[in-house]
Amino acid sequence: MGYTVVSRVYIALTNCLRDESAQGITEYGAILAFVSILVALTFSVTNGSLMPAISLAFSAVAGQLNSMAATASAASGS
Repeated sequence: MGYTVVSRVYIALTNCLRDESAQGITEYGAILAFVSILVALTFSVTNGSLMPAISLAFSAVAGQLNSMAATASAASGS
C-alpha cells in the first residue's frame, strides 16, 4: 500500500520534530543572541565611558604579560 503525498509530508514533519540533534545548536544560538543584545545595551547605556576602562584593563594585562615574559626570558638565559 502506497502512501499519499499528505501522509508522506506528515511522516517527514513528525520525524523532523522528534529529531533533537539540532537542539543544542539552537540553544547556543539563542544564548549568543542574548549576550550580544546585552553587550549592545551595555555599550549604548554607558555612552562611551566603558571603552576607556576596557582599554585600560587590556593595557594592564598586556603589561603584566610582557613583564612575566621578560622575567621568564631572563631566568632561562635567552
